[in-house]
Amino acid sequence: MLIPLQCEFYALEGLSHLNKTIELVRAHLNPSITILGIVLTMFDRRNSFSSQIEYDVRDYFGDLVFNTMIPRNVRMSEAPSHGKPAIIYDTQCTGSRAYLRLAGELLKREKAKTAAMEAA
Repeated sequence: MLIPLQCEFYALEGLSHLNKTIELVRAHLNPSITILGIVLTMFDRRNSFSSQIEYDVRDYFGDLVFNTMIPRNVRMSEAPSHGKPAIIYDTQCTGSRAYLRLAGELLKREKAKTAAMEAA
């Protein structure tokens, strides 16, 4: 499971509830369910609260939090009104480039997991 997390207060509260729900599902319905990672989205370095959320989430979830963060970006929010995915609407905006970095990071994680499973 890949969890996008907006760098907002209520999203952080929701993550706490989601984590409890995942634990219940794992215990009673699907023991193999796992969190692939958490992606911090709508991150704004100008807002100290975004940095505080980043710190708290990384402190609690550690390596589950991807290094790549998706910034708050006007071009990303314009894309749906043009009927296009953001990565196609503006391939060079900071948000699109961040999603491409995230895809690379995700592939590296999966490759490392596969290699570890094959070695075991």
